[in-house]
Amino acid sequence: MAAPVTMFGVGGTETLSSEQVTLRDGTVVTLVPMAPADAERLVRFHAGLSPETVYRRFFSFHPELSHNELYRFTHVDHRDREAMVASNGAEIVAVARFDRGSDPAVAEVAFVVADPWQGRGLGSLLFRRLAERARSVGVRRFVADTLPENIRMLAVFHHAGVPVTSSHADGVVHLELLLDAYDPPQDTGRRLTREGAR
Repeated sequence: MAAPVTMFGVGGTETLSSEQVTLRDGTVVTLVPMAPADAERLVRFHAGLSPETVYRRFFSFHPELSHNELYRFTHVDHRDREAMVASNGAEIVAVARFDRGSDPAVAEVAFVVADPWQGRGLGSLLFRRLAERARSVGVRRFVADTLPENIRMLAVFHHAGVPVTSSHADGVVHLELLLDAYDPPQDTGRRLTREGAR
């Protein structure tokens, strides 16, 4: 099990160790907060992505993560910069993150899901968890940029259960999602493991 991470929210602190969730096809994945110890797993995860999936995430062909990228992606404060990983066994199968900018109520959100795991509801699951986490630390709006051909990610955003606005410029779709109206659905088959909640 991953080492517990202390999460700081508006109402206090909570230590989240891991959460096991059953996807709609019956597969169980484990969600944990990103940690520096995930660096090697993240390198393997990125190396296993198809060129198309990498291009949709980075808007360029990006076969390897640089040392600086790896450090930045795995060292997050779980408040202004959050990242969650979904694992099946020992390996990462998806990553979701948000980063706050100058406006603390707004955060940029991004996801990447391993090719064999796309279309199985994992992106929607990660959006729900990330939205819940964002609201707990005062984020009220997500913004995201994606490519028009990234149909699955656009579907995740447009079916997230929140008001969405979108615009197109320079071949990129810009989306804004209002989290104040978010009412997350209950998950079936969900099992939580939490430590030190208060």
